[in-house]
Amino acid sequence: MAFFRPSMAPAADREELMAELGHTSGLGILLLKGLVPPVVLIVAVLGSILSGFATPTEASAVGAFGALVLALAYRQLDWATLKDVLRSTTHVTTMVFLILIGAALFSLVFRAYGGEHMVTELFESMPGGVIGATIIVMLVIFLLGFILDFIEITFVVVPIVGPILLAMGLDPIWLGIMIAINLQTSFLTPPFGFALFYLRGVAPPSVPTSAIYRGVVPFILMQLGMLLLLTFFPQLATWLPTQF
Repeated sequence: MAFFRPSMAPAADREELMAELGHTSGLGILLLKGLVPPVVLIVAVLGSILSGFATPTEASAVGAFGALVLALAYRQLDWATLKDVLRSTTHVTTMVFLILIGAALFSLVFRAYGGEHMVTELFESMPGGVIGATIIVMLVIFLLGFILDFIEITFVVVPIVGPILLAMGLDPIWLGIMIAINLQTSFLTPPFGFALFYLRGVAPPSVPTSAIYRGVVPFILMQLGMLLLLTFFPQLATWLPTQF
């Protein structure tokens, strides 16, 4: 956008920028100092997962430790900051565990009253078989994404419909990626997309909500295009894991 429409992103004056940032080193050095450490942190987290060195949960610990090291290197780590981080982490962890406990209790009661058997019969009686059942599940998850966060959907809805769809012959990797992209699309779709609310919260008041809605349309189309590609070419999701 800056290349094709320079007026929308005009270049800053280097001298004014350096004076504002309070640095005497060159702009290239400043760029390296600000860019390289976060990139190294990203590579460390994703690299530990892709290399098989750590699971995603363990890689999150690598990221947390790396973030502490970066904060210490930038001299932005103090007791007040660490206390806020620990408090917010405890809040999020507690919330997730409470949702997990509630979802587990719900699943137990649901199965005890024959809900899983009822859902199985419903899916098997649908026209189109496994294809029709998959379409209905994707549509329900998409609509639930308007009002529920991905944690609730993952802990409550997926354990109910997932095993049934897998028993009908769907590949678990393909199904998981389809659900993930479906949720991403739902979180971007107006007027109830969670991501739109987050963006509205950080955008300046001069940016109208209608502009945000228009801005996400290309990304929604890309997500829908990816869903169609995965539907007709499941190998896009299943080929790579078979190589290991």
